[in-house]
Amino acid sequence: MLFCPTCANMLIISIDDGSTNHWSCQTCPYKFPITKQMTSRTKLKRKAVDDVLGAADFGTDETAVSCPKCDHDRAYYRLVQIRSADEPMTRYVSYRCTNRACGNVWRED
Repeated sequence: MLFCPTCANMLIISIDDGSTNHWSCQTCPYKFPITKQMTSRTKLKRKAVDDVLGAADFGTDETAVSCPKCDHDRAYYRLVQIRSADEPMTRYVSYRCTNRACGNVWRED
């Protein structure tokens, strides 16, 4: 992708009245003639996986509950309402094991 040096919008390939291709900006009158074949490769960096239900989401509230995966005796907990405010309250408790080697997440309905 190329970007306009004047307004920073993305350039597109256009054809003049003749058979000349050029990069042109749709926002301003900038044009750049294409005189040779152009190729470009960019190696993308993979994003690190986000911890969707991380300790930050659970806060620091702990309770004495046994982890079903590693039998650790403590877990973070959080109470979640899964219905909208105008409906009867439906909640569930979700847990995350405090054992850093485990980190298992489970819930009770």
